[in-house]
Amino acid sequence: MQKTDSLSTKSPSMRNILMFAIPSLLGLFLFMTPVSFGDSVTIPIAVMASSVLDLLGNSATAVVTALVVLSAVVSVLVTLTKPAVIMRNGFLNGLFNVSPVWLITRVFGAAFIVMAFYGFGSPVIMGETTGAFVLNELLPTLLSVFIFAGLLLPLLTSFGLLELLGAIFTKVMRPLFGLPGRSAVDCAASWLGDGSVGILMTSKQYEQGFYTQREAAVVGTTFSAVSISFSLVVIAQVDLMHMFAWFYLTVCLAGIAAAIIVPRLPPLSWKKDALIDNSERETNDEVLPAGHNTLSYGLQCALTRAEKIRSVSSVLKEGVQNAVDMVLGVLPVVMAIGTAALMVAEYTDVFSILGAPFVPLLELLHIPDAVKASETMVIGFADMFIPAILAAEIDSEMTRFVIATVSVTQLIYISEVGALLLGSKIPVKLWELFVIFILRTLVTLPVIAGIAHLIF
Repeated sequence: MQKTDSLSTKSPSMRNILMFAIPSLLGLFLFMTPVSFGDSVTIPIAVMASSVLDLLGNSATAVVTALVVLSAVVSVLVTLTKPAVIMRNGFLNGLFNVSPVWLITRVFGAAFIVMAFYGFGSPVIMGETTGAFVLNELLPTLLSVFIFAGLLLPLLTSFGLLELLGAIFTKVMRPLFGLPGRSAVDCAASWLGDGSVGILMTSKQYEQGFYTQREAAVVGTTFSAVSISFSLVVIAQVDLMHMFAWFYLTVCLAGIAAAIIVPRLPPLSWKKDALIDNSERETNDEVLPAGHNTLSYGLQCALTRAEKIRSVSSVLKEGVQNAVDMVLGVLPVVMAIGTAALMVAEYTDVFSILGAPFVPLLELLHIPDAVKASETMVIGFADMFIPAILAAEIDSEMTRFVIATVSVTQLIYISEVGALLLGSKIPVKLWELFVIFILRTLVTLPVIAGIAHLIF
């Protein structure tokens, strides 16, 4: 949000009003307006992504494979040769001149995707439930979402909409969740569209200095909610579509409980309240100046932001860089980490062993088939859909309901959301994501079980 001493006191010009209103309304329509598409409710940006996916057809996997390999090859060449043309360009340098950890991750991502695409090598890596699943089911969708979300995200972030909504929602978000009001927009975009959109928004807002390290970590791990459309897929998998209203109400209540409690616990509570450059945020940046209410102050902040837009080309450049950064920077991470996580889930007993301590808790909560249910409690860290697949074989409707709801509220699954967080600038580590995942499970499970006993 703009600082109070930088706000203009003169009457707003028609140019600034239109520069704020038109792109912001278009952004609201594209990212947050529910529309019916096929048999589901989604947002226009997701419809556009789906249309591109249909257009690419079977070639989508080839395109994704080429992009992941390109990212790895260029990153290796830049690391070895340090070409001046890339080193002098801030964007390209940040994209390809990566740390050794991310370089290795991109190389593994390229190796995994080539094996999965051509179908050679160990079935543990390129099998239908590991590498081939990530390649065929996940990456093409992410590619199409990243392209449109990246290109069009400046409509939400660059023309004043977040300044307006940030002022309005601060009185709710700050006392309840310890977050700026603008974080409500990230949540809405995720809820109505796709969690990856929320993570992209959060990362860009953090890079631009609007979130502190703690706020970015909290928003990315708490408010990048599962979309309505994917929730429908989960509840259908456990054959409880007729209970969708109860299911989604329970998801919302449990999610709010987790959003209030988990950020107040380590490791999120340990994050510094400093900006990306480690500078301190001004303490008065959310204080209303004299003579303003939240709406008038928000509008003034929004118009001040819109006034700074001097050319359409600068906004287009920002959108293109967003898209390229996500496609070449994040897709290889998703392929590498997602495949590795699914290999662990499919070919080891790690997640079953980790789930064993949940048996006493599930029995205490009087959940039928506690042993079978326990096997799904931690495996969702690998992929959110795996618990629903395993739950489909359980006879008890209550248990299936609990497993499906917990899997959605756990939120952090490494095959997509976790990999996206790790690949972004948001300051979170792998072990922290796992701890947050467990904390969310422990907080939401009693809430979900309580509601389940009221329903069944």
